[in-house]
Formats: sequence, C-alpha cells, structure tokens
Amino acid sequence: MIKKVIKKILPKKALLFYHWFLSKVAVFYYANPSQQLIVVGVTGTNGKTTTVNFIAQFLEGFDQKVGLASTVNFKVAEKEWLNNKKMTMLGRFQTQKLLKQMVQAGCQYAVIETSSQGIEQFRHQGINYDLVVFTNLTPEHIEAHGSFENYRAAKEKLFQHLSQSRKKIIGGKKIRKIIIANSDDEETERLRKYQIDKFITYGFNQPADYYGANLSRAEATSLISFKINQHSVKANLIGKFSAYNLLASLTTIKALGFPLNQATQIKIKSVPGRQELIDQGQNFKIMIDYAPEPVSLSQLYKALKLVPKNKIIHVLGSCGGGRDQARQPNLGQLSGQQADFVIVTNEDPYDDDPWQIIENVAQGVQAAGKIKGKDLFTILDRKEAIKKALELASKDDLVLITGKGAEQFICVANDQKIPWDDREVVRKLLRNTH
Repeated sequence: MIKKVIKKILPKKALLFYHWFLSKVAVFYYANPSQQLIVVGVTGTNGKTTTVNFIAQFLEGFDQKVGLASTVNFKVAEKEWLNNKKMTMLGRFQTQKLLKQMVQAGCQYAVIETSSQGIEQFRHQGINYDLVVFTNLTPEHIEAHGSFENYRAAKEKLFQHLSQSRKKIIGGKKIRKIIIANSDDEETERLRKYQIDKFITYGFNQPADYYGANLSRAEATSLISFKINQHSVKANLIGKFSAYNLLASLTTIKALGFPLNQATQIKIKSVPGRQELIDQGQNFKIMIDYAPEPVSLSQLYKALKLVPKNKIIHVLGSCGGGRDQARQPNLGQLSGQQADFVIVTNEDPYDDDPWQIIENVAQGVQAAGKIKGKDLFTILDRKEAIKKALELASKDDLVLITGKGAEQFICVANDQKIPWDDREVVRKLLRNTH
C-alpha cells in the first residue's frame, strides 16, 4: 500500500532515484552477495525462462551448485520452488536475500532472468553480472515502455551495466566479462559497442561462433536434433525456439569453461509450464504453455505442426494492466487461424475490464473466420473455459492452454491475487471426469 502511494505522489525522476537508492541499500544490507558468485544474466523478449533453466541444468550436470531466479521458478542448490511472486525479477531486497541464500548454500553460480521492467526499476543494479545472454528482441511491452526504442534502450542498460561492473576474483581466478548474443537477431550488432572481455555469438541462420547446423525435428517423437560445432545435440523438446534456447545454453556453458562434448551428453528436462504435457490417461493430448504474445504463440503453432493430432482446441486470453492492448486481437487472430475451436477466457486483467479484454481477443478470432457459439466461445471463468475445452476434446485431439504456464496466481483489480495453476486445474477436472 505504501509503495502505491509513493508511486502516485513522486515525480518520475524522484521515483527513479527511489528505485536506485533502494538497490544500493539492499546491496549494503546483504553484504553484496553477487561478488561471491559467478552470475549469468539472461535477457531478451522470448526464451529467457527456459534458457535460464537449461543453463542451470547443464551446470548441475557438471556437479556445480547453482541458484536461479526466473518467471517460473527459483532454486538455491538442492531446494527448488515455483515463482509465486507474479514478477520475473524480485524486488531489490528480495533479490539480494536470494543471492545471499545462494552464497550460504555453497552455490558457485547464479543464473538470473533479467527483464526490461526490472532493469528500469534498477533491480539489476545490485547484481555484479559476469556473463549476459541475449536471446532476441521483438516488439513487446511497448505500452509500458512508450516505444520500441525505449524497450530496446532498457535492455541495453544491462549490457552497459555489465561493461561497467568491476571484475571479480573467485577462487584465485579473475572472472571475465562476456556477452553471448543471438547472431540471427539484428539487434545483436548494437551490443558490440560495449567494452567487455569476450563477445560470443550463436545462431542457426547467420555466421556465428557457435553455429547450429542440420536442425531437424522428428514428427513421431517430437525429438529435435542439431550439431553445434560438430557435436551432436538431441533433446525431447519441440520447436526451433527450443533449439535456440539449447544452443544459447550450450554456448554459455562453453564460455564458462566446460567442455562442449560432455555438455551435449547431459539430458535436459522441460521447464514447468513450458510445452508441458498433462497425461492422466485421457485419449487426447493436453499441453500447457506460456506464449503470452504473438511471436511466441506463432512459434508454438509452427512447432505444433509436427505433433500428431486431430483437432486443436485452444484456450487463451490476454493480459491487462498496461500490457500491450494492441496484441489482444493479434493473439485471437493467430488462434483463430490455427485452431479448430477457440475458447477466450480471463487471464490477468489487473485493473482492466476482463470482459473487454476477452472481447478484444475474440474480435481477432472472428476476423479469422470463427463464429461465436459454433467454434468460438467466450467464457469469463477460466476453470469453466478449460472444462469446456476438455468436453470438446475427442480421441487424438490437442487441447492447448496458453497465457499462464505455471504461474501461481490470476491478478485482478486492486492488487488482488487469486491462487491459480492451470496444470492443477486440468488435473482436478480430469480426475472428476474419470
């Protein structure tokens, strides 16, 4: 409540100073824990959460103790739990506390998902990053930042911070400052201006230091495979976006000094709420994924072309609360073009009218040719929407539920949070029908 009052009464410059000041106080209070960790940051529009988790899994495959913070989960050595804070980057004090816990647990590495909005609020300032991964940049959070240029500038502050941060000595070894960037994204060239020790690229299309060749996807198994500098990589994941996340993670592991030939042998598991399949013996597939904006949803649908299925029944909504309103009908149109049935429902309205968001998404679905009451349904209650999807499903269909992944709350008006988990709702509904 106090925070809301402060935000309302302080002018923007004073508010920025307030955020900056808090970051400094938090670092002092927790004795600057990131100085004792090798810190990997992951930023970009899409793929951050999965890349963070893959990097952590690879490090653990080399018997390293790791901590992580992502949109989906937190980890401190052996202890792992879902992110129930409804924010990608924790507040400054919470972040420093988490880093301190990692140090106390004997972690050597911290892998931190770093968002543009977190950067704008100086949540990154108290972290001495050693390596930053750039995944990609697409138009997102434009309303929050004011323009794509502002969004890009926010991301770049992280790389500036990296270049200006003091080098650490850990275990008698000086830790280099490194940028790892996607050569297939045109924004990568802008990052070369920052003075760091090493600039490393990865990619599938453009020349790169770590080039992914012979990418293939097996229809029967959902297995993706490719070669990275002659080393074979195989994983039971779907989509080229998953291959990008793997390639970024392997490049990071090599940059941290681990052998690539051993890294490619480590088995990687999927991330909660990211292309997560729910199987309780039903005769159709159910997949839960995050995919909250048009680019990620489009990539997901491309990947699903190789997944055997009959009809697609898609449950989706869109965020309110200052998120990009323009994407709402775009999400609907994408779904309307690709799915056989579309059910538009509530997601995270915040202080916005949930029915208005639903109607905005539904307009896009209708623009793609779907008809209300026939192959398009608008249902405010998310549980009822999921129930409707399960009722529509027949043998070998795919029920796709997007927008929340493994998030633990629905955010509604007046800062209220309703406990929620799409995966648990699906499991309970399936149990009740058996």
